[in-house]
Amino acid sequence: MADVRNYLLTVDNDKHGAAQVAEQTARRLENKQITLIDVVQSLGEYINEEDTTVRSKAVDYLSLVIGALSPTFLTRQQVQVLCQFLCDRIEDGGAVGGLSKLQGLSRFNKEMATMTFRAMLEHFQDLQLRPQSQRLQILELLHELMSHHRSALEHMGAECLVGITDLVSGEKDPRNLMIIFSVLKVVMVEWDVVGHAETLFDSVFCYFPITFRPPPDDPYGITAQDLKNRLRECIAASKYFAPHAFPQLLDKLDSTSPNVKKDVLQTITACALAYDVTTMASYSITLWDSLKYEILNVQDEDLADEALVALRAIAVKLSQGLTSTDAKTPLARYLRPVTKECNEQLQEPQHKQAKPAGRILSSLGTASPVAFYLIVKAAVAPMLTLYQDAGGIANQREILEVLVQILDSGLGIFGTPSSTDPFPEVENPLDGFKDRLFELFSQALMSTATEELTFRIVALKGLLRLCMLRKYLQDNEVGLAIQWLNEIVLSEDSYGRDELKNEAIRALVEISKTKPSLIMDITFPAFMAKLPDANTSENNDYIITLEGLAQLSVEKAISDTLVRRLLNRLDAVLQHDGPPAYPQAILSTLQYVLSRRDIANDGNLGSYHDKIVVGLLRRTALAAVGHGTKTALNDETTMRILGRLANLVVRALDPHKQASVAAQIYSLFTTEHEFQPIPFSPESTELTEDHKRTLILSTFLMAGVGREAELPHMNLFQNTLSHALLDELVRLALEEAFPTIRQVLLAQITLITNKFLTSKDVQFSTDILVRLSADIPRATQTSEASIRVIFWMARGLILRLTDTEKVLECLLALLPDASYGLSAARGFGILLAPDEIISKENGCTIRLLAKQKVFHVCVPHIAQAFRKAESTAQTNYLIALSGIIKYIPTEVLMPQLDTLLPLLLQSLDLQDPEVKAATIETLTVVSQESPAAVEGHISSLVNRLLKAAADPKTNIARVRHNALRCLRVFPGRVKDSALLPYKKAVTRGLMTVLDDPKRHVRKEAVDCRAAWFNMDEPEEAD
Repeated sequence: MADVRNYLLTVDNDKHGAAQVAEQTARRLENKQITLIDVVQSLGEYINEEDTTVRSKAVDYLSLVIGALSPTFLTRQQVQVLCQFLCDRIEDGGAVGGLSKLQGLSRFNKEMATMTFRAMLEHFQDLQLRPQSQRLQILELLHELMSHHRSALEHMGAECLVGITDLVSGEKDPRNLMIIFSVLKVVMVEWDVVGHAETLFDSVFCYFPITFRPPPDDPYGITAQDLKNRLRECIAASKYFAPHAFPQLLDKLDSTSPNVKKDVLQTITACALAYDVTTMASYSITLWDSLKYEILNVQDEDLADEALVALRAIAVKLSQGLTSTDAKTPLARYLRPVTKECNEQLQEPQHKQAKPAGRILSSLGTASPVAFYLIVKAAVAPMLTLYQDAGGIANQREILEVLVQILDSGLGIFGTPSSTDPFPEVENPLDGFKDRLFELFSQALMSTATEELTFRIVALKGLLRLCMLRKYLQDNEVGLAIQWLNEIVLSEDSYGRDELKNEAIRALVEISKTKPSLIMDITFPAFMAKLPDANTSENNDYIITLEGLAQLSVEKAISDTLVRRLLNRLDAVLQHDGPPAYPQAILSTLQYVLSRRDIANDGNLGSYHDKIVVGLLRRTALAAVGHGTKTALNDETTMRILGRLANLVVRALDPHKQASVAAQIYSLFTTEHEFQPIPFSPESTELTEDHKRTLILSTFLMAGVGREAELPHMNLFQNTLSHALLDELVRLALEEAFPTIRQVLLAQITLITNKFLTSKDVQFSTDILVRLSADIPRATQTSEASIRVIFWMARGLILRLTDTEKVLECLLALLPDASYGLSAARGFGILLAPDEIISKENGCTIRLLAKQKVFHVCVPHIAQAFRKAESTAQTNYLIALSGIIKYIPTEVLMPQLDTLLPLLLQSLDLQDPEVKAATIETLTVVSQESPAAVEGHISSLVNRLLKAAADPKTNIARVRHNALRCLRVFPGRVKDSALLPYKKAVTRGLMTVLDDPKRHVRKEAVDCRAAWFNMDEPEEAD
């Protein structure tokens, strides 16, 4: 046969071609053009070659042919013959690969598996002397035999078991070890290992602890943790390992390495959960005697946590299937010395071992209901006695903290009133202490001096846990606790510290989740009664009350009642004159409450529409034109809060209701005789500021309705080449003198351009923008107003990616002008800025690629124009660049660093504080993401940043803080060799900043100086 010769001639230079030769042979076999005997005989002259390379290639060829055959082609007899043939030549090249293919066939039987395994043992006693790739191939074959022919190997008994341990002994390669651990785990878990437990255990424990560190860019992705997990599974695989595992693990617990100790503790946990109850009962107290020192004499919190997990795992195992609280059970025998030791440590509550003792009791208490019962019975009564005799607040606080931890365990075991798990069969051991615990925590909370803040907070936490424990306190007892919590929030003086009040509110919120009716009956009336009926400037106690009510509105019933009562209270407050802060707080609370609810599916949505959107907006509008009494609602800030609230409700309305709102955007639910809508008003230039200010509300309504809604005046001049409402808003914005009113008009222009104009009509906006841009040079007095309109309109177009390049070209063309270029430069800062009105939540179109598009169009243009521009115009380009890049994602910035860095450095010399602050923020990100890029500019950066940080007269606090943060980023990221020449200048220059008037700047200066001061000096030559 020529196929084998062709293969041998091809394989060295063209492995793919050689594989095709083997596949061709396989196809001829399947087509019966040749027989298997022909193939084997054709190997004759090569298989007997003295040259091992030739023999290996010949066997490779046969293995590839076998692999290319259909799985059912070979008969059992043929599989038998091939298996024998390959086993005899298992040391030659591809024989192992061929056996791997054969063992996967359905006709490969137990005898063949046994034959293969024995061939492996016979020929690879020196496996560890072989190359890693060959060892891996042998181990993979062993893994496949174990996966597919496990019973055959198990039937071999000790021969196989000992053979495997001998075969794999001494392996060090992590890939091979992963396979070895998997194979050995099967043996340990499924086979009878009684007579060979020590051999098997030693075969894996010799690798403990794992100290492997993967090389950088390891292509195999095997981590030390992977190896640790596999090894741990082996050590925990059989209870017969316990006599060998626990003594050796406890010996290694004396290691000085935290990693080794952690590994030991995690392995003990795995063994405790895997071995049976009888085994763990024999070692539980020995383990406790060793592990307790890791907790009671804590030196490393992580290790103490791991030791607690291990102790708890022992208790979990000993609790398995246990419902008896008898003192003779293995669990009770284990816990007896534990509770004895902890009780002794708690005799000195302020001793450093008292807290860890409490943690031990709490952790073991969560193991099972029986464990919790035994711990409570042994520990709580002594603690209550100890509390009475403690002789001081400090001691009592430590005992209360331990009791709180035990109550946490009780919550884990018995659950809260809302728990759906079955109630444990074991009785709650806390039942016998209920009255004493309730009295103790109550008195500690309400009868202690108010300045003992930390003590009272611990007491409050304990009282809360008593209230939350399932089937524990009666409703009248919980109600009493609620009254005390109300009193803390509403009546106590916080003396400038609100921690206790905040904890009380959090406790009320927790109780409201399980006992909403009690909160409704007790807390709500108390809180509402505390709210004043009129505006007051005397104090702002109402703030904590409103915050409490807002947080309590978790349950729908509470939330519904709160909204209704707050609206009534707001109506009462508005009947009286006074500062707007209180109504603003009520409206903000309403907004917070409704924002946390799915009001679109709320049955009260219609009521919210009528009372908030229609009622309050109409009232505000009428008062603005003198048809009602002016109230706090007519204040500008209040209007914005009311607008946000109305916007929230409008967004949730169905399309039909939204259409009704859209028609009333400017009339604000009034009649034409009561209120004159501002757009198209014949007296628009004579309207009062109060009247015009209602446009704030109109803007929030416009933002809230869907894009399908029809705005007022949308159909006017529909057959002309203009858009009536848009033209009118542009006119008003150009003429408006009040900044607040002008701002909302500009927002409406953006909304219409971005959200309401269809793809067919959006050309209206582009035409207005181009026309205004062309008119600017001829209208110098109105140029600033025109530029504002241009940029806000451009914002709407750019965010929806409509005519983006054309629009940006118009904007960029404004920058060189000496008279209005600066105004245009500042306009670039609004194009991509986040905005509460122009947002996705309000249905605006904000394309993901808008930022990238602006960056890629503007930055190259700015960079090129900057080099050619006059010095006055260069400033405009730098300000425009700053306005753009502060909103650009880092991944977009990085590829353009070579272009950006020179411009950013020059931006640091500008006087504009916002530009300088934004530029430094960008440089900080660049230094973190691509430190190599700034290495060539370190001299310029260090000098400029020091100057920005050290001059409070010319640099605002934000600039100074950002400059220091940027400087602090350099050490550790930029090469030390690039920074060391400037170390002395920086540490000396920062001395003056340590006296900065702002505390956060001083703190940043300390951190920055420390970072530079601690840089490694280069080692001097001997």
